Amino acid sequence: MATQSVLLLGGTGRTGRSVLRQLLARGASVRVIVRSAERLPPDLAGAPTLTVLQADLLSMSDDDFLAQLRGCGAVISCLGHTLGLRGIYGAPRDLVTQAAAKVQRATAVLQPAVPVRLIMMSSVSVNHPGGSDTRRGGVERALLWFLRCVLPPALDNQRVADFLYRQVGSSHPFLEWAAVRPDTLLESEVSQYAVHESLVDSLFAPGKTNIANVAHFMCELAAKDRVWEAWKGKFPVVVNAPAATGSQPEA
Repeated sequence: MATQSVLLLGGTGRTGRSVLRQLLARGASVRVIVRSAERLPPDLAGAPTLTVLQADLLSMSDDDFLAQLRGCGAVISCLGHTLGLRGIYGAPRDLVTQAAAKVQRATAVLQPAVPVRLIMMSSVSVNHPGGSDTRRGGVERALLWFLRCVLPPALDNQRVADFLYRQVGSSHPFLEWAAVRPDTLLESEVSQYAVHESLVDSLFAPGKTNIANVAHFMCELAAKDRVWEAWKGKFPVVVNAPAATGSQPEA
């Protein structure tokens, strides 16, 4: 792997568990910060290349987080808000944005010789802040505006995209990023998939994305310089094949 050490955030969620499994299968050294170590897959918890820190990410001091990031070439964030009233409307409402800002602050202190790769789990409900997506219809735009008004996770996902694009930008000396946007998530194995620079499906006729395919692409971004150079600073959309355009990074 081009990036041998990876810090994984949100490793107990559906996508996070798949990322963890695939990283370890690739021989990566993985550090994972989780609120409950018991939620890690039992068959992976004792892996020799896995280091587990049980902690509340946002309650960690910047110094403690910096210690976990030190020596890692990539951060993969699969953080998200849990389903249910407490997960959707309870604190923190800006979990994903706060996590990205924490990574940015830590890299500014560490000043690594090679920029850290921040790979964020996003969603096709997120608009590209630069306006390069295929234009949505008026009804879709109104629906997304409504969702961001009433659902804090939807607003959080858009805010972190804005943070990466406008505040971290494309010329940060110590941090590079990519925000991966899957469509409707399915529980299935790795299969053929396509990666697009822009939206390909409507919210009212959504595409499908295997969770394992999202995890595979995120691991590819961490592992392969060629893939990273193609997608850094972008909001790639990942959907299951067949697709008219797009490409799958080779395994």
